[in-house]
Amino acid sequence: MVGIVLISHSPALAEGAAELARAMGVGKAVVEPAGGDVDGGLGTSIELVEHAVARADAGDGVLLLADLGSSVLTARTFIEDAEDAGDVAVLLADAPLVEGAVAAASMAATGAGLAAVRDAAESARDHRKLR
Repeated sequence: MVGIVLISHSPALAEGAAELARAMGVGKAVVEPAGGDVDGGLGTSIELVEHAVARADAGDGVLLLADLGSSVLTARTFIEDAEDAGDVAVLLADAPLVEGAVAAASMAATGAGLAAVRDAAESARDHRKLR
């Protein structure tokens, strides 16, 4: 199953979004938070991303979703390092964090592949709240 890692500047935001996504993934989807810096404050940490990816990886790849700014840079750096090392297949979704996480978890729970889970996350951008 594809794993999902949520990268946020806020530990609470990453944990809360992961909790919601897990529930929408009917308890099947593996969604791990990587929020804040290593001291628990606001920020980002490639070390926390590495640990979250290791927990989320079940062999079918891991999708990263990031909130903004340096979270995206942290995700991209992690992906470059993973590609260089030949480690786990990892993709970054261009998606809103919460809505994308819910869509990705729902798709991952079906057993879909990494590209399909990324596409589901990215499709969340089109779900409008008002018309």
